[in-house]
Amino acid sequence: MVKYLIARQLSGKKLVTNDGEDFGRLVDMEVNEVSGRIESLVVEPNPDSSLASKMRKDDGMVRIPYESVLAVGDFIIIEKRNIAS
Repeated sequence: MVKYLIARQLSGKKLVTNDGEDFGRLVDMEVNEVSGRIESLVVEPNPDSSLASKMRKDDGMVRIPYESVLAVGDFIIIEKRNIAS
């Protein structure tokens, strides 16, 4: 139950790159069903972010590998260098 509450608290958080760019808003997470590990974040991209716009998929969302997450607090901070490649 605790994991569900944590995931619920993360939903809707703003993603910001480590250089301060507003990347978008968390809408979902992709979780490995076997291990239970978070594999990626599904993000609604900020339309003003050129990086997020370039990464947008056909469904309009951006997937960020969880390894790119640096910190979680009021915002989710992601490493720009890891997602831009």
